[in-house]
Amino acid sequence: YFANPKAKRLEFRCPDPTCNPYLTFSAMLMAVLDGIETKADPGEPLDRDIYEMTAEELKDTPKTPRDLAEAIDALEADHEFLTAGGVFTDDLIEAWISWKREKELYELHLRPHPYEFHLYYDS
Repeated sequence: YFANPKAKRLEFRCPDPTCNPYLTFSAMLMAVLDGIETKADPGEPLDRDIYEMTAEELKDTPKTPRDLAEAIDALEADHEFLTAGGVFTDDLIEAWISWKREKELYELHLRPHPYEFHLYYDS
């Protein structure tokens, strides 16, 4: 994929600009520190253009959560690294998860998505 071996890079994508930057960047730093401390294996580099790969080739490629619900489920399942050194507390994480589910996910699921409305109600 890369003609020049020096062209390889580490990709960092900034979070959604509507996030709380204090919580977000603290959580990202805690994830980096946890990876270093536990010597987490980042896996083999992906040296191909994913847009040229088939579904079969992509099936074992790790993926990020597709939506807020999956992200919250992932956080709920694995957040111990965030509490290291008292940076975050279990109470804060549990309250945040609860608030997101009640005030955002529940509210979204009560209403049709604009595209659903377009598909089924627009003529």
